[in-house]
Amino acid sequence: MTPQQLLDDSTVVHEADNVRKAIAQMAVRIDLALRETQPILMPVLQGGLYLAGQLMPLLHFPLHQSTVHVSRYSSGLPGDLIWHARPEVDVVGRTVLLVDDVFDEGITLSMLASELAQQGAQRVFSAVLANKVVDKKTEYRPDFVALECGPEYLFGCGMDCQGFWRNLPEIRAVSDT
Repeated sequence: MTPQQLLDDSTVVHEADNVRKAIAQMAVRIDLALRETQPILMPVLQGGLYLAGQLMPLLHFPLHQSTVHVSRYSSGLPGDLIWHARPEVDVVGRTVLLVDDVFDEGITLSMLASELAQQGAQRVFSAVLANKVVDKKTEYRPDFVALECGPEYLFGCGMDCQGFWRNLPEIRAVSDT
């Protein structure tokens, strides 16, 4: 299926204007909670870049920025965290705000938050654009959620479909047909 066919066969879950408003509302909540902490804003690559780019101009406090790139899949099977890129800043004694695109089962974000705490972060918060309504495999929950979504496969706003369409300003779902 071509990228255009993926787009044509999908349905809009959240319109671009709704996404922008939800991110702005989440930014206000983050601003109130973290404005005194000078946190490290840390997008989880690749999906967290979109949300981080939207959030950063809306946050009215000093922050550092770094990225982290992890996966849990080796040979197609989920497992321990595989570090593709570690943070470039020292997290010891710092507040960290992990930024990711979607909170699905919660395993990767939970493991990442735990690892950063073990590395000495004083506190680890997380912000996600979409919280999928699925059975969570962990007790961990993100601190800040912009939008609730169903269990469908989502793309747009940082989430991809076959590597494409992370750049869409709306959230779409792959059609079941």
